[in-house]
Amino acid sequence: MKIVIIPGDGIGPETMAVCTQVLETISDKCGLGLELIPEIAGHESLKIRKATVTQELLETVKNADGLMLGPMSTFDFKDESKGEINPSKFFRKQLDLYANIRPAKTFKNIPTRMNPFDLAVVRENTEGFYSDRNVESGNSEILVTPEVGISLRRITKLCCDRIAKSAFELAMTRKKHVTIVHKANVLRITDGMFIDSCLSVAKNYPEVKVDDIIVDAMMAHVVRNPEKFDTIVTTNMFGDILSDLTAELSGSLGLGGSLNAGDMYAMGQAAHGSAPDIAGQNIANPFSLVTSASMLLNWLGARHQQVSLINAAKVIDRCLEQAIDAKETTKDIGGSLGTDQTGKLLIERIRTYQLI
Repeated sequence: MKIVIIPGDGIGPETMAVCTQVLETISDKCGLGLELIPEIAGHESLKIRKATVTQELLETVKNADGLMLGPMSTFDFKDESKGEINPSKFFRKQLDLYANIRPAKTFKNIPTRMNPFDLAVVRENTEGFYSDRNVESGNSEILVTPEVGISLRRITKLCCDRIAKSAFELAMTRKKHVTIVHKANVLRITDGMFIDSCLSVAKNYPEVKVDDIIVDAMMAHVVRNPEKFDTIVTTNMFGDILSDLTAELSGSLGLGGSLNAGDMYAMGQAAHGSAPDIAGQNIANPFSLVTSASMLLNWLGARHQQVSLINAAKVIDRCLEQAIDAKETTKDIGGSLGTDQTGKLLIERIRTYQLI
């Protein structure tokens, strides 16, 4: 298996260094034979290649089996004519990574105000209110006059159907409960189409319990009783906001793993940003990227029917839980270690883990 590794901007190089070492260690331990291909994107690529991402990089990724993308300074990239392309958007669009899966769960030794919960947000990734992925040329945000702006929202049945299928497939591996989150009381046509698709797909999964909640009410329900939810499916922007909330409720956005998956390709990516204000200080939590790498291995294992990859992902997850229980973590989740020491102790746990 070939996996392209792109460290990214800000805290990306620090956290991706840990993630890369984890992948190398689990590959050796489980005999995976992973080939990790280092690449660049973002500010480093803009400086060297005059663009944050290039078509050559896209071909490299297409010829590999998976991609790990570090945090990117996406807010800095405003003018695509100058090579300032949002790398995350670029790969999601070019590889048709329509399903963004973001799990969130509590750990017994990380203090939270919540009851214990374990849920996953399944977010549509390729359309919605995101103006950079709605039209063929330019974007769908328009400045009509200096004082009037319009942003268009695209929703298609194809995208609704396939994100719904992704959610129900995931729910079948979890607690068999899907919650549809929407704003159909106001967005009657677009979110109406989304609900109709989800309910139509649900007929193929009679074992799965289905309910739906309006998005603003959902925020209140998640804050009050997150343990009531299992698999949450929603459109792009709602899912972006909701998944950040659920990750933070679990203890820290630094725990928020994320997998962007399509039919042919997948990309692991931390749920958080590049955090330039703490870059280079050895305090960033690497667990979000490590969890994302585990999700990528699991996806590759399911896609290629390789149990060794699925088992390797389970080892990473178990060692992460053990490290958190032992407080071998960064300060944001109650530990006292730096990024590098947190990584070293996790890697040692993986290296010495007793395989069954």
